[in-house]
Amino acid sequence: MNVKSKKATEFINHQEILDTLEYAEENKNSRELLRQILDKAHEGKGLSHREAAVLLECELEEYNKEIEELARQLKEKLYGKRIVLFAPLYLSNFCVNGCVYCPYHAKNENIKRKKLSQEEIRQEVIALQDMGHKRLVLETGEDPAHNPIEYILESIETIYGIKHKNGAIRRVNINIAATSIENYKKLKNASIGTYILFQETYNRDAYLKLHPTGPKHDYNYHTEAIDRAMEAGIDDVGIGVLLGLHTYKYDIAGLLMHAEHLEAVFGVGPHTISVPRICFENAISDDVFAKIVAVIRIAVPYTGMIISTRESEESRARVLALGVSQISGGSSTSIGGYAKIEAENTAQFEMSDKRPLSEIVKWLLGLGYVPSFCTACYREGRSGDRFMKMVKKGQIANICQANSLITLKEYLKDYADEAVQSIGNAVISKELEGISGNFRVKAEAYLRKIGGGERDLYI
Repeated sequence: MNVKSKKATEFINHQEILDTLEYAEENKNSRELLRQILDKAHEGKGLSHREAAVLLECELEEYNKEIEELARQLKEKLYGKRIVLFAPLYLSNFCVNGCVYCPYHAKNENIKRKKLSQEEIRQEVIALQDMGHKRLVLETGEDPAHNPIEYILESIETIYGIKHKNGAIRRVNINIAATSIENYKKLKNASIGTYILFQETYNRDAYLKLHPTGPKHDYNYHTEAIDRAMEAGIDDVGIGVLLGLHTYKYDIAGLLMHAEHLEAVFGVGPHTISVPRICFENAISDDVFAKIVAVIRIAVPYTGMIISTRESEESRARVLALGVSQISGGSSTSIGGYAKIEAENTAQFEMSDKRPLSEIVKWLLGLGYVPSFCTACYREGRSGDRFMKMVKKGQIANICQANSLITLKEYLKDYADEAVQSIGNAVISKELEGISGNFRVKAEAYLRKIGGGERDLYI
């Protein structure tokens, strides 16, 4: 493995992954090694992909309990009780790729093809704003004819320009196909938030079989895309695998190697790691899924973790405690699904958690979390290495917690019923006690201003 190489097959080295999995299998119940790894993990500075693989393989109950408890501690210490909420916005399901697991694949004649016009995007965004959303992730199939970069850029401009009642989308993240440095620069100039690209699987042979046709078939171009995005100036990037496409042990090793590569080359790892899963040939159980989340949290403690509405309410509750810091809510995976614009038979996948955003907020409050609609760090330039430095210094407990309470207050005033307002205001009062010094003074002042009708205040 050459962690600083720009070649995909060198920073994601197949033989190194095989050697790592063999090492983990041989040492999975070595109490001496497990103790060394966990002692290092307790320092909160992360683990190597090989150390993480040993924890993932561990079968000893007392150590597995410690892994879970440590993940809880690190999540609480670094991210507190805030859970960032967002929604995906699907623009188009036209696609030229042949991904065998995706309904959008080019040869699927059973799905209805739809691309939103700018007016339809406006309708979708207003519907999302009326729910209370402030942060979106744009999703689209790969089709240079129907979904060129110009369409994406125009859509971003449209979204940022819509102000409806007290609604506004303050951060647009992008999950689109691998593209060129030139196009990533255009996205950067359009003021996107995080650029997200899932690897699906890091195993090259499996990847090629799963993506037999289309531009996505090029393993190297796809795997090196995050590098191109960062070279173009996008310093908040998100990576992930689709658990179930290949063996999870291989893919988690590859995922962590990718994070190590980004840290080594650019001085900052991924802003987020996503862990969607699919019932495919290598489907994993809830217990394995929970352990994966815990191990990732320990291995890359400063990185945000995301789960989608693929997961059930029960599964989401379990992994929120173990490391997840962002979830989607009130989501639709259909084209035009929020404003009911010809949404039938256009979905990418079936959701398990179909609750509206209002119920998600109430549920999170009931679990003791702080639903957050904050977008302050990106707008204040606290992205990339600047954000990571802030997290490592423990400042997130003050800055991000304060901003989460301010945005929660906004949501309560504009969108919540009386019962949820009562619960939410009690949570705000309680959580304010944990914010220190001037941050608390500012937070209290901004909360009063929100109550008086002002909006979009942040530290």
